Amino acid sequence: MNIQSELNKSSLFQNLELLANQVVEGFISGIHKSPFHGFSAEFAEHKIYNNGESTKHIDWKLFAKTDKLYTKRYEEETNLRCHMILDCSTSMYYPEVKQLGIDNLNKIGFGTLAIAALMNILKRQRDAVGLSIYSDHYNFYSSEKGSERHHQMLLNTLNGLSEKPSAIAKTETYTYLHLIAEKIKRRSLIFLFTDMFQTETENDKLFEALRHLKYNKHEVVLFHLLDKESEVDFDFENTPKRFIDVETGEHINLYADTIKEAYKEGVSEYKKELKLKCAQYKIKYVDIDVKADFSRILNTYMTERQRFI
Repeated sequence: MNIQSELNKSSLFQNLELLANQVVEGFISGIHKSPFHGFSAEFAEHKIYNNGESTKHIDWKLFAKTDKLYTKRYEEETNLRCHMILDCSTSMYYPEVKQLGIDNLNKIGFGTLAIAALMNILKRQRDAVGLSIYSDHYNFYSSEKGSERHHQMLLNTLNGLSEKPSAIAKTETYTYLHLIAEKIKRRSLIFLFTDMFQTETENDKLFEALRHLKYNKHEVVLFHLLDKESEVDFDFENTPKRFIDVETGEHINLYADTIKEAYKEGVSEYKKELKLKCAQYKIKYVDIDVKADFSRILNTYMTERQRFI
């Protein structure tokens, strides 16, 4: 048996590190069109100058080229601690995708590649990153570190996620968010990648868990991952279909148009409530369509990083 071949079959991507690098390089090449113009040329070695800082380390040569002020960074600097949280519950494996690729992703594929891309940037900036993964149990935890060995270990963990969940299982997201919040002691920038699917009766517990993540003055960003076409717009052909709850196994047979408007209204109300709660707890809410590109993820990171450090 070819062990490596078997491992590849059970991994989300053939080469997650390569794909993450492609995402980041594409983002950097387009930075000149964004508010971060001029940052790409010296991406790993500079940070934006903030008013009130010492002018001792300003790179005047870079200022001459970009007309923007940047200060030089040094090998030992670690300005940011970032912790990634990935929901890999059964619902995150929707929609079914025969072959995951950079332009063909489901929710778990998008979340995994987004985290790997953010890790790529954090590595370039010599910042520390940690990772938590949960499903129907607390799958994985690693605290924030900045070493190459740690980076590769996290990549291998992400790439080792199975293409499909082993069985239908209900996930109590709030339980694991509380556990994660207890583990992250030092002030960090926390990114949560989840589809936030819960039963109505669990909403209060879920929002309380989100509030717990703000403990110790952490900054929290919730990336709400959904397949907009089917999970928001409910865009299905109006033929008899069986809709299955992938976390409970329950199903219903119906014509899509029969409930389309009521479904869309329900999803809209849930997202509205979620946004309001996030605003109340000072959590940044970012609505993500997994069929879109990664620019919104990476631009959010750039903005939050400047606010955090």
